[in-house]
Amino acid sequence: MSALSLRDAVQRITLPDAAVRDAARERQARLTKPPGSLGRLEELGVQLAAITGQVRPRFAQRTIVIAAASHGIARDEQVSAYPASVTAQMVENFARGGAAINALAREARAELVVVDAGVDPEPASHPALRRRRLAAGSRNFLEQRALPDGHAALILDAGIALIDEIDPNETWLLALGEMGIGNTTSSAAIVAAITGADAAAVTGRGTQIDDDRFARKREIVATALACHAPDPSDGLAVLETVGGYEIGFLAGCCLGAAVRRVPVILDGFITAAAAMIAVALAPACQEYLIASHVSAEPGHAIALRQLHLTPLLDLGLRLGEGSGAALAIPIVAAAARAQDEMATFEEAGVDDVDDKDEDPT
Repeated sequence: MSALSLRDAVQRITLPDAAVRDAARERQARLTKPPGSLGRLEELGVQLAAITGQVRPRFAQRTIVIAAASHGIARDEQVSAYPASVTAQMVENFARGGAAINALAREARAELVVVDAGVDPEPASHPALRRRRLAAGSRNFLEQRALPDGHAALILDAGIALIDEIDPNETWLLALGEMGIGNTTSSAAIVAAITGADAAAVTGRGTQIDDDRFARKREIVATALACHAPDPSDGLAVLETVGGYEIGFLAGCCLGAAVRRVPVILDGFITAAAAMIAVALAPACQEYLIASHVSAEPGHAIALRQLHLTPLLDLGLRLGEGSGAALAIPIVAAAARAQDEMATFEEAGVDDVDDKDEDPT
């Protein structure tokens, strides 16, 4: 574990550098293009500059972290079209390189880090798999709190520690993904708890469950929230009552990245729920987040509004795994390259806008 605890991380997170943001905007205004002609890339370039503290940001590496864990709600309540055992099987598939995220990570030229944050049954050992498990998955939050006392803080600590381990000496991009049968149910409960939205509004069909399971899933989310009534401003309480280990781990990654001034590319609904936990704990963390896409889950758009994030893509994705985040990596990297490598009008010897008044005659 890192010496940097949850409390330390929360205290050390500050807003991105405002002076660098202003300098990056000034540079943007002098680049060889009409103002605003690169659209969202210009906004991203300025954000990346402020996050990293570099007017001309350069990223030495790209890393995708997938955290996986099992959910008691899936084991006991039939909220998914797939059995809970699929979580462990897919983790082994990630480690072997055979999943969609593996292909997309290779295309994005990103390192893939797969984390067992509490998978049941425990996946086989593999060089590509890191173990950060505290238990064999969460508990059924209809019956009791999802995580035992103290585990919410510990799994957040584990996520923070992973960011310390990756490479503190380089400037890098972080993308987040997840795996956990049942985690759309947990995420719906988190988003409803923090936003105050109705359970029915944030709960989707996940793995495309039938009408009966969908009705039951909505009922579960509403009942759990009525039972636990977590304080929406208390990220630890929300995570402990209705969260999951992979969600807590990814929330810790968000916090650790903000400490290290690393931009965080979120994937879909579950990573957005994790980010909401992180922002509840450290509001300044929001400034380090980039939304890759908006998924088909109805709660995702609600979560993104809460986080004040506008997604880069809308491709109808609902896979998870970090698939949308992987697709967004080249876009984010392109924004940094444009901010860094484009010449200014002065450097290129190109005439800037002629702002002289036209001759009225």
